[in-house]
Amino acid sequence: MDPTMLRKRCALVAMLLLPTLSVWALNGIARGQVQPTAVATPSAASSVPAPAPQSAPDINVPPTKVDRFMPARPVQSLGTALLSQWTSTVTEIPSEAQINSQYFRSIDKERARLSLKQAIFIALSNNPNVKVAELNPVGATAGVAAQNGIFDPDLTSTLDTIKTVIPSTVGFETTHGTALATKSYDWNFAVNKILAQTNGTLSLTFNNDRTITNNSTETVNPAYTPTLAVSLSQPLLRNFGWKFATINVRLAESAQRQAQWNYAQSLTDFVQRVANDYWNVVLTEENLRVAEEALKFDDDLVRVNRISVQVGTLAPIDLQEAQSAQATAQANVETAGAALKSARAVLREDVMLNPKGMFVPQDVQPSDRPNPSEQVHMTEQRAFQLAAEYRPMLGGMREAIRTALIQTRFQENQTLPQVNAQLQFATTSMYGATLCGPTFGVIAPNCTAPTGPGYQLPFSGGYGTALNQMFNFDYYNYAAVFTFERPLANASARAALAQARVGLEQTREQYRAALSQVAVDVMQSLANLQADVQRVKATKAATFYARESLRDEQVRFKVGMATTHDLLQYQSSLVSAEGAEVQAEIDLENAKIALRHATGTLLRAFQVEFELQSPGETPWYAYM
Repeated sequence: MDPTMLRKRCALVAMLLLPTLSVWALNGIARGQVQPTAVATPSAASSVPAPAPQSAPDINVPPTKVDRFMPARPVQSLGTALLSQWTSTVTEIPSEAQINSQYFRSIDKERARLSLKQAIFIALSNNPNVKVAELNPVGATAGVAAQNGIFDPDLTSTLDTIKTVIPSTVGFETTHGTALATKSYDWNFAVNKILAQTNGTLSLTFNNDRTITNNSTETVNPAYTPTLAVSLSQPLLRNFGWKFATINVRLAESAQRQAQWNYAQSLTDFVQRVANDYWNVVLTEENLRVAEEALKFDDDLVRVNRISVQVGTLAPIDLQEAQSAQATAQANVETAGAALKSARAVLREDVMLNPKGMFVPQDVQPSDRPNPSEQVHMTEQRAFQLAAEYRPMLGGMREAIRTALIQTRFQENQTLPQVNAQLQFATTSMYGATLCGPTFGVIAPNCTAPTGPGYQLPFSGGYGTALNQMFNFDYYNYAAVFTFERPLANASARAALAQARVGLEQTREQYRAALSQVAVDVMQSLANLQADVQRVKATKAATFYARESLRDEQVRFKVGMATTHDLLQYQSSLVSAEGAEVQAEIDLENAKIALRHATGTLLRAFQVEFELQSPGETPWYAYM
C-alpha cells in the first residue's frame, strides 16, 4: 500500500476516535471517577488500623496529686538527707537532658486511624504541655500546705555544757588554790504554737540546769534547777480577729482555685488547637485530592490534544496551553502535598501517640469527615448563660475578686493600733547536794562543819526530787505586759489600704471587661457559625453548577464549538468551587468548636469532665 495513502487512513481513524476519547476522559473527571493517591483518600485511611477505644482522661487535680512530690516523713527521710549532704553535685542527669543521636533519629512510622474524640483523649493524656499545665495547681496545693504549716507546733531543743575557770578574788572563796571553776550542763526544750483562732503565740518552755563548782560559798553543790514556763503573746487590735491568722491560708486556697481555673482554660484552648489541627489535616487531604484530580484532568487533556495536533485537527497553541495548565497543576499538587505533610507533623506532635517511646511519635490518620448536616441550635441568651457558668477564665477571675476582697480586709485590719498582751507564768525549784555553810552571824546554825557551826539549806535531793518539788509551785514568777504602738498619721497603713481597694476595683472592672469580651466572642462565634452554614450550602451549589457547566463545555468541545482555553477555564472554575466547598465545610467544623470554646462547654462536648477540686484537707494543727 502506498505510504501516503496509509497515513491518510490513520489520520481518518484518529479523527473519528478523537471526540469519543476526549469526551470519555473529560467526563470521567467531571463525574469524580478518577481516584487520588492513597495517601489522601478516606478509603486508604480505612486500611490504617485503629487503636483500642479510648476512655475519657481524668483531667482533675485532686490535692493527693501533690503527694508524690512531698518528701517522706522526717524520720524516714533523715538517713537519705544525711547521705545527700555528702554529695556536692548532682550526678544523675535525666535522660531527656542527654544528647542521644540514635534517639533523635528514631521515628515511629506506624499510622493510627483516629476519630477527633480519640485524638483529643490521647493528646490530653500524653502531651507534655498538658502535664506542665497540670503541675500549676499541684504546686499551688503545696502552697496551701506551706501556709497551713505556719501553725505546725515548733519543737526546739538546746543541749550544752559550759565550763569557766577564773581567778578567785576572795580568800575564802575556794578551799584550795586561786582558781574558781564552774561547770554547767543545760538541757532545754520548748514548744511554740501560733494559734489559728486568735493569732496568738503560745509557748511552753522546760529548762534544766546542773551546776557544779569549787566555790566554798555555794551550799548546794552540785545543784539541779528545773524551770517550767508557759507564756502567751496575744495581739488585741492589729493582727487580731477570729481566724485572722488563717488569712494567708485562705489566700493560698484562693490562688489554688485560680490555678485550677487557669488549668481548665489551658485545657480548653489545647482541645480547640487539637481540633483545629485535626480538621486542618482533613482540609489539606481534600485539597490534595482536588489538586490531583485537576492534574489528572490536565494530563488527559494534554494526551488528547497531542493526538489532535499530530493528526492535524488542532493547532499547536492548544497543546501548549494544555501543557501549561498541566505544569501548573503539577506545582499545585506538590504544594498541596507539602501542606499535608506539615499539617500531619503538627497533629502528630499534638496528639503524641508514642507507645514505643521514640523521638517522633506515630502519625495520625483522621477518620472523621465534616458533617454539615449536624445542627447546632443555640440562642444568644443561652450561649451567654453557658459562658457565664462554664467559661474557666471567668471562674478564675471570680476567684481573683475573692482574693482581692481578702487582701482588702487584711489591710483594713492593719490600720488599727498595735496593742499586744504578753502573759507568762513559770515555776522552778533547786535541789542537789547541800553542804554545811557559814552562817555569817545572821542565821542560826543547824549543822557542824569542820570550821565550826554552820547552816544547811533544806534542798537536799537529786534531779527527780527537783522535778517533783517544782510542781508544788513554792517558787514561781509571773508577768503581765501590755504594749501599744501606732504611728501618729498612720500614713503607711492608710496608703496600703488605698492600694488594696484600688486593686479590688481594678479586678472587678477587669471581670466586667472580661464579661463583655466573652459576649463579643459568643456573638462572633454564633455569627461565624450561621455564616458558615450558609457558605456550605452556597459552595455546594456552586460546585454542582461548575461541574454541570464543565460537562456542557465538554459536549461543545466535542463538536468543535469550544476551544482548549474555554475548557480549561471551566475546569479551573470547578477546581476553585471544590476547594471553596471543602474550605467551607472545614470552617463550619471549626466554627462549631469555636462556639463551644466561647461558651466554655468544649470539654463537656467531648465528655471530658472538669470539676473544681478542694485545695486539700486542713491538718489538725491548723484548727488550733
